[in-house]
Amino acid sequence: MSGEFEYAIKKDVRNNPIVREVDRERHVEMWRSVAVGVFLVAVLLFSAWQHFELLRHGYRIEEMQKERAAEEEINRHLRLEIDTLRAPARIERLATERLGMVAPAADDATVIERVTSTPPPPKSVVARR
Repeated sequence: MSGEFEYAIKKDVRNNPIVREVDRERHVEMWRSVAVGVFLVAVLLFSAWQHFELLRHGYRIEEMQKERAAEEEINRHLRLEIDTLRAPARIERLATERLGMVAPAADDATVIERVTSTPPPPKSVVARR
């Protein structure tokens, strides 16, 4: 004997094509599940979008409140500056120092009386436009 053994194993292999039948109920159930999943994802995305928009608007409102407070502070400073510039004591000091004006004496003042107009006579003809 030469020490070599040959084994012949014959397998029964069928090469017939496998034909699967389409299960209509399973197909409809799969599409229904996909539709429910898409709906749930859409609801989740919409909810998240609303939440983030609400947060964004909250931050924007806070930022606008800070801007308003800063503008009110500037407004307060400007009104204070206007009141300071309109002060009669300051105007008098500028008039006497820079412009060389003098304060009037008591006898320099002249009082002008206001004249009232007389009403027209009752039988006068007045043109109207």
